[in-house]
Amino acid sequence: MKRFLVAAIQIDTQNNKAGNLAKLEGFIDEAAARGARLIGMPEFVNYIGNREGELSNAETIPGPTIEFFAQKARQYGVWLHCGSIPEIIPGKRKVYNTSVLLNPAGEITALYRKIHLYDVQVVNGPSMLESYTKKPGEEIVVAGTELGKIGLSICYDLRFPELYRIMALRGAEIVFVPAMFALYTGKDHWEPLLRARAIENQYYIIAPGQIGVKPAFQTYGKSLIIDPWGEVIARSSDKEGIITAEIDLDYLYRVRSELPSLSNRRPAVYKWE
Repeated sequence: MKRFLVAAIQIDTQNNKAGNLAKLEGFIDEAAARGARLIGMPEFVNYIGNREGELSNAETIPGPTIEFFAQKARQYGVWLHCGSIPEIIPGKRKVYNTSVLLNPAGEITALYRKIHLYDVQVVNGPSMLESYTKKPGEEIVVAGTELGKIGLSICYDLRFPELYRIMALRGAEIVFVPAMFALYTGKDHWEPLLRARAIENQYYIIAPGQIGVKPAFQTYGKSLIIDPWGEVIARSSDKEGIITAEIDLDYLYRVRSELPSLSNRRPAVYKWE
């Protein structure tokens, strides 16, 4: 399928899992009614709270949250990118930050665990030691689908261009960046980084963001969908809701043909030492 509609959901997830899922159901219903074939959600889409709350609300995959989304995928015959959820690690007081891609039959097509953990102290800004509560993933994921090749990443991964280049070299045409960016960094870095990743790698980026005040900081929101030229083709307001845009894979390959930067790479010259 060369052209199709995608949607990104922006939501203010809090520490009420049932309430969060009820809101998400409404947004999925709306996105499907608009004709979206692929729907994405933000990081930590089902629960955000303190550490103990996160541990007690972590789930296996598959588990209740993923089965809830699988039912919605089957209901509408759509692809669902389930943002990310805290995934149980048996015997550990840590979780994986895990993204799942579901096909229209509600089956898990791909699973990605966030590779880069946010261990940061910003001067006069928010700090977080994500490695205290999370375990990093070890695998880069690009999934082949009927809609195209879809790469998966999460939030802080955005600052590591190597990951996004590898996904491009593995054939990614669409990349998800579900996020919970802080207002402090997001206002300066969110859009420039997303546009840079799209321009460098000449693919579509779908970036659904969290909005609202969380236990650690205020989030930035500003969900975006960006095309392979780096143009923002959909932008959210500062409220919960959905944005939609058309994916045109013919346009993607036209961009790559007219400006063949991926083909002009010289990997033999790129030495780390």
